[in-house]
Amino acid sequence: MMFRSKAMLLPLWLAAAAAVADDDPEAIPADARVGRVVLARDNVFDLSDPETDGTFYRFFNHFHIVTREGTIEKQLLFAPGERFDPRLLEESERVLRRNKYFFDAAITPALNDAGEVDVTVNTRDVWTLVPEVQLTRSGGENTTVLGVEESNLFGYGHRVLLTWSENVDRRSTAFEYSNPQIGTSWFRTRLRVADNSDGDTLLFNLVKPFHVLDARRAGGFTVFENDRRQALYNLGEEAAEYRQDRRRFSAFAGLSKGLTGGWVRRWTAGVVYDDNDFSDVPEPILPQAIPADRRLVYPFLGVELLEDRFQKSANRNQMERSEDFYMGTRLSATLGWSDTSFDADRDALVYSLSGNLGFGTLDKRALLLSAVASGRHEDEGAANATLSVDARYYSSNTDKQLFFAVLNATVGDNLDLDNPLEIGGDTGLRGYPLRYQSGDSRLLLTLEQRYFTDWYPFSLFRVGGAVFLDTGRVWGRDPLGGPNLGWLTDLGFGFRFAPTRLGTRKIVHLDIAFPLDGDPTIDSVQVLLELKQSF
Repeated sequence: MMFRSKAMLLPLWLAAAAAVADDDPEAIPADARVGRVVLARDNVFDLSDPETDGTFYRFFNHFHIVTREGTIEKQLLFAPGERFDPRLLEESERVLRRNKYFFDAAITPALNDAGEVDVTVNTRDVWTLVPEVQLTRSGGENTTVLGVEESNLFGYGHRVLLTWSENVDRRSTAFEYSNPQIGTSWFRTRLRVADNSDGDTLLFNLVKPFHVLDARRAGGFTVFENDRRQALYNLGEEAAEYRQDRRRFSAFAGLSKGLTGGWVRRWTAGVVYDDNDFSDVPEPILPQAIPADRRLVYPFLGVELLEDRFQKSANRNQMERSEDFYMGTRLSATLGWSDTSFDADRDALVYSLSGNLGFGTLDKRALLLSAVASGRHEDEGAANATLSVDARYYSSNTDKQLFFAVLNATVGDNLDLDNPLEIGGDTGLRGYPLRYQSGDSRLLLTLEQRYFTDWYPFSLFRVGGAVFLDTGRVWGRDPLGGPNLGWLTDLGFGFRFAPTRLGTRKIVHLDIAFPLDGDPTIDSVQVLLELKQSF
């Protein structure tokens, strides 16, 4: 496939706005063919903009390797000479925007004099060699991360990460490599190894997912080994401990007839080996609470029904960048049977059911619903069964103000000891210590008024703010028999800082939260500094 490239002279939003009437996909004849495909690749900084035309910006542009043409070309779902389909342009945009090394991507068609459709693919790079320096505080505990990450190695889209980290649970030195697209195939691979203060971690996979709606085949395998100390909490403090050694292997294959009439149906089949050994912690400092060993070995069969319905918006979960939201109906079910004849330690039906549904439009008001049910059914009945419902509501007051609400409810039944439902500063209740309360059911409601400003210091990061209320509680049995304090509520405000030139989607949160309930030992003011994937 042959492409021509040229330097992009205008920002992406101006390029898209420059489209003439013939660029409207609805005005293009149904039998039109794709003509030229032009790759307009922007460097990190636009030097034609006086705000970013200086020594500092030129330095970073000079030493940045712009994403290579071949890296972009192999992700496009169309090629010169093929029938023009506007849906493939929209989906190609979404594929490109998934990459951390692009700040944004836009694809614009234009009908030429020969009756063909010339397509311009606009991308803007970010600086991808990033020092990993994180000093965060959440739930009264500190986390430190030091290292370096390259998310677009030599412009080929590969990711390399080397970090040292320390948090309330452990110290860890980790190396990670991932390639999201091996060659021109859609196979991806990831390797992560970590040497932890309490054990080791190994993760390796080689997977070809259903990468686009019209994908016909999928498959791959994953190997995961993890040996570590785990703790159970009471009122935000470690109260018991155990050691977990987990070995998990899974492999699957999938088939689909692709996109038909706006819907996709996918079938998957595979096998899982999941062995969890629990034991005392060497040189313990806390009482031991040891879960029962668990080894599940099962084949499984899955089906997914997916509607082709997406919306693009901005200033919802990110700041001044395109965001893709799934607004359609999605249903998924996976059933497996673990049997002692397969070397499992029990007979069990292993299941997972999920669904998504969207209402409204993100330009005004939208409601996104999701639900997940998972667990096992064994001889004694339900085991580690949970049903979770998540509702997210977006209401745009102005272009710069958004009301956001999220309600998450989870009901559990006969949960494994190593899988308690917890609520606290690390799970959205910002005024309280992490892992503050445990039970077998949980509810959390967050109300947030978000503000998106035009302040853009040094053209490096966007600034926003929020005022919020969090309220929630747990019900049921605490694994350690701790007290249930009922409803917990906090109020607060915070600032948001979103880097626009770095290879990360994370937003810096600086929040001040005031707990209104809880026991008298917690601080009356909680200061949180966190990195999150969303506003």
